[in-house]
Amino acid sequence: MTISTAIDRIASLLGDRLVTSEAVRDQHGQNETYYPVTPPDAVAFPETTEEVSAILKICNAEGCPVVPYGAASSLEGQHLCTSGGICLDMMRMNAVLRVNAEDLNVVVQPGITRIRLNEELRTTGLFFPVDPGADASIGGMAATRASGTTAVRYGTMRENVLALEAVMADGTIIRSGSEARKSSTGYDLTHLLVGSEGTLGIITELTLRLQGIPEAIKSATCRFPSVEDAVNCVILTIQSGLPMARIELVDEMMVRGFNVYSGAGLPEEPHLFLEFHGTQAGVEEQSATFEEIAADFGAKGWDTADTTEARNALWAMRHKSHYASAALGVSGHIWPTDVCVPISRLSEAVLQAQRDAGRLGLTSTIVGHVGDGNFHAGLSVDPNDPDEMARAEEFTTALAETALRLGGTVSGEHGIGLGKQKFMTTEHGPALAYMRSIKAGFDPNNILNPGKMLPVGN
Repeated sequence: MTISTAIDRIASLLGDRLVTSEAVRDQHGQNETYYPVTPPDAVAFPETTEEVSAILKICNAEGCPVVPYGAASSLEGQHLCTSGGICLDMMRMNAVLRVNAEDLNVVVQPGITRIRLNEELRTTGLFFPVDPGADASIGGMAATRASGTTAVRYGTMRENVLALEAVMADGTIIRSGSEARKSSTGYDLTHLLVGSEGTLGIITELTLRLQGIPEAIKSATCRFPSVEDAVNCVILTIQSGLPMARIELVDEMMVRGFNVYSGAGLPEEPHLFLEFHGTQAGVEEQSATFEEIAADFGAKGWDTADTTEARNALWAMRHKSHYASAALGVSGHIWPTDVCVPISRLSEAVLQAQRDAGRLGLTSTIVGHVGDGNFHAGLSVDPNDPDEMARAEEFTTALAETALRLGGTVSGEHGIGLGKQKFMTTEHGPALAYMRSIKAGFDPNNILNPGKMLPVGN
């Protein structure tokens, strides 16, 4: 039972779609953050569910780790093969299998990216709304329970995956859920696998909920005297029931990053980036109502983006916040982290994060999907500077503790992976033992993404 034996057996199955060259392994060992390059022993490129099943049967028999890989845009190292083994690159399984326009759903393979999926759907008048920013694979988005800028209106992957097909650790192929909008039959395996980060099964097919493309879309920006004013405006907007499609906070440091990276030319003050969906009349009414609310918090510089090109430019800038944050540092590395708190405690959490960054002498941006209480901090770090890395770790620990103290969670979007395991015991307490039991039941030989999500020990 060895990794090398597993590689030999998989090579016989896949031929030249099992790759062991250093260049390909290094490519699959890269990540978007500060983790060192962590190459797998081999990279497999399956093209069918049956091939995934055959690979897992081999790996389970040989005790060989298997880590699923999509667009590699995760921010907590979920796709890194820290125990070696096989990197299972799912990006060749990228087809739209069936569009059920009448039922507002689509069946896809996991390797299709969200942008390409919406391009395929364009002629149907429907779209898939979950938008984490990166052009992530749909399978990876499901595995990490991704959300993004539109979650305040359309929900996260949890709400938008109706059914899935998955291959379990022993190679068994299962299906869970259906195209029906609800069910009362059995345990909800669909939503157990959604967010499991590849530790319980490999997703090979998904049935997704779709939405009608809005008749009218309007985007806008405005700025505020302080982060507290901007956040309190968000809180009142949500509590008022205004149906925002997007409502994003960027603090003054994030605006500086946009100016450096994108030449945005924005005043370096806290901003809200907004979007309204609906009928033409509805959008205008929502926009006017928001302007009234924002005026009470000192908003100024109201600027609208009414054309598709202007909207795309605005959200492209927002989606590049990770790279804009990196532009503020010397090394180009970012330690990204996120938390989510009850909407009423959002202002307290954001202000505490800013104070902690200042206290620790860190360059930090804050940007977030604040309509649902989720925000991100991007710390500019040099991985070769132990003191700076220690201060960054102190910041992320303090932020997690703040979120839990305020009744929130240590991650609303990034997931656990490698980076946030140490907080799992504090957040989940005795429930963590039941999570371990689930992992042991689904994957008794611990071959599926070992070393991720669940902390080692008690």
